[in-house]
Amino acid sequence: MAGRLAGKVAVVTGGVSGIGLATVQRFTEEGAKVVIGDISDQQGMTLAEQLGGAEVATYVHVDVTSKEEVDALFATAKDTYGSVDVAFNNAGISPPDDDSILDTDLDAWRRVQEVNLTSVYLCCKAALPYMLEQERGSIINTASFVAVMGAATSQISYSASKGGVLSMTRELGVQFARQGVRVNALCPGPVNTPLLKELFAKDAERAARRLVHVPMGRFGEPEEMANAVLFLASDESSFMTASTFLVDGGISGAYVTPL
Repeated sequence: MAGRLAGKVAVVTGGVSGIGLATVQRFTEEGAKVVIGDISDQQGMTLAEQLGGAEVATYVHVDVTSKEEVDALFATAKDTYGSVDVAFNNAGISPPDDDSILDTDLDAWRRVQEVNLTSVYLCCKAALPYMLEQERGSIINTASFVAVMGAATSQISYSASKGGVLSMTRELGVQFARQGVRVNALCPGPVNTPLLKELFAKDAERAARRLVHVPMGRFGEPEEMANAVLFLASDESSFMTASTFLVDGGISGAYVTPL
């Protein structure tokens, strides 16, 4: 039986760890050729080899804030595998100096906006011409549950950047719906990724405050997010675009979470 992404070519940014890594693995299991974009070169090259080498996966070093490098990432997918069918624009950061607006300086604000929001603009801008020429394609942008509600732990630039990702996704989804390109936003709740583990290591109390608000009483796993991305990438979601796809353990639907 053919996989759900058989014959398709996907580009994944932030593909070496966390949700991106789980998605790269899931995509290849379902038959996709994958171009992995990241800045962790040794890990990325090793991952591509583990997945089956150039026949299955290609690693490309990419600074997602650089238009030239992002353009080259998507050109690699087209030149190597013949199309760009799926773009999972997932790279992002949540540094400790992004905190309350009272404490977050302008440099921290701008750095997070560049990596989390401008990168999605650049990736969409790079992917769309290929998809419009093909008259098909699925773009999935990683937003967050904090794009639809206030965060219990302040991270002002991160929250604002993810709100921007969600708004941009809606606009693109509407704009290109009749040209065969779907654009949806994955909005994860707190997920057990290296970013979250780093937060626990640096500030266990702050991290624990996130967990108390999740009705399911646990953090999500990267593989659960990857399954959601797979659905949005595949033809199974063919009537979905401009969607806010929340995979958050119920956090955005909770008023008070019983302990």
